[in-house]
Amino acid sequence: MSFGPEVSNWKYSLFLENKKNNFNKDNILNILTKKDIDEAYNTISTWNNYFYTPLISLNKLAKKLNIKKIFYKDESKRFNLKSFKALGGAYAVEKITKGKKEIVVSTATAGNHGRSVAWGAQKLGLKCKIFISEHVSEFRAEKMRSFGADVIRVEGNYDNSLKECIKQSKENNWQIVQDVAWQDYKLVPKLTMAGYSVMMKEISEQTKNDKISHVILQAGVGGMAAAMVAGIARYLDNIPKIIIVEPESAACVLESIRAGKIEKISIKKESLMGGMSCDEVSLVPWEILKNSINYCVTVSDNYISKTVKSLANCEFSDDKIIGGECSTPGIVSLAGLCNDSEIKNKIDLNENSNVLIFGCEGDADEELYQKLLNE
Repeated sequence: MSFGPEVSNWKYSLFLENKKNNFNKDNILNILTKKDIDEAYNTISTWNNYFYTPLISLNKLAKKLNIKKIFYKDESKRFNLKSFKALGGAYAVEKITKGKKEIVVSTATAGNHGRSVAWGAQKLGLKCKIFISEHVSEFRAEKMRSFGADVIRVEGNYDNSLKECIKQSKENNWQIVQDVAWQDYKLVPKLTMAGYSVMMKEISEQTKNDKISHVILQAGVGGMAAAMVAGIARYLDNIPKIIIVEPESAACVLESIRAGKIEKISIKKESLMGGMSCDEVSLVPWEILKNSINYCVTVSDNYISKTVKSLANCEFSDDKIIGGECSTPGIVSLAGLCNDSEIKNKIDLNENSNVLIFGCEGDADEELYQKLLNE
């Protein structure tokens, strides 16, 4: 068996146990309700080209780490958008505009959410304004324009693009379709999360014969992670150990869990995992995550290109997998946790574990993907 990267040497950066962990299905499904979740699945499953994305066995990696099974949810195959975000933004656009053609939708994005909103707007024949920061690649901008969106670039980081989006949307009476919640803006982020929860519906069917023991969830502002927790509450009989993974440079969930309240962090250096380089957890996800997750872990950017290459070269699985930069942290953190025998024992990772991780995007930024492959 050929193993390109020396996985046995990989390390995580930080590990934190959530002392307030108390998974309560009723509380979780009070925030993102069973009705919200079911309605999203019933709607999205009728869209053209909808099918369950693959759940791939990383059998070679599982053998290397001495784990029973590692399941990889491959979102590179989600519609033609190459990301799980296709499920959220487009669904929120459909629900919020209710067939009204005169509505102009707007959003701020690091890439994949904007692509979903633009695609959703195009499907419904709506005008769309998308705000991006100077850090978003021109390749991603072009992809959004290809769906008919007007893309506006803003100096500074994601926060600046969001502020500009809110400002211009208020001035022009545009409908903001954002995946981040703030005071008095919670409905659209909830709809977006409900869209994401479709993944867990699919996974519950795909793992019928295997009880998931651990799930590792990427967090930026926390929307996808919280949606998966709500999906676990809705669809799974057992409650797996829930681990949040973030870039070491943008660990806003970890720092909020440590503080017991939402902590806005200062990002000194943008992570290569751009979609996860966020400085503050969103309000609605926080209400779900703060008591339901077991552990937080952070990883560096150092292993991204190695992971991308190993997925592509069938070193982790019998299947060739196209996984972008934000698809790597689940694998990196799992390897790091398994290489720390004390932590591995603490969190019950062993030869009986069935671990679920998320390949949340494919080569959504083809230029960056090629660069990572060639490094």
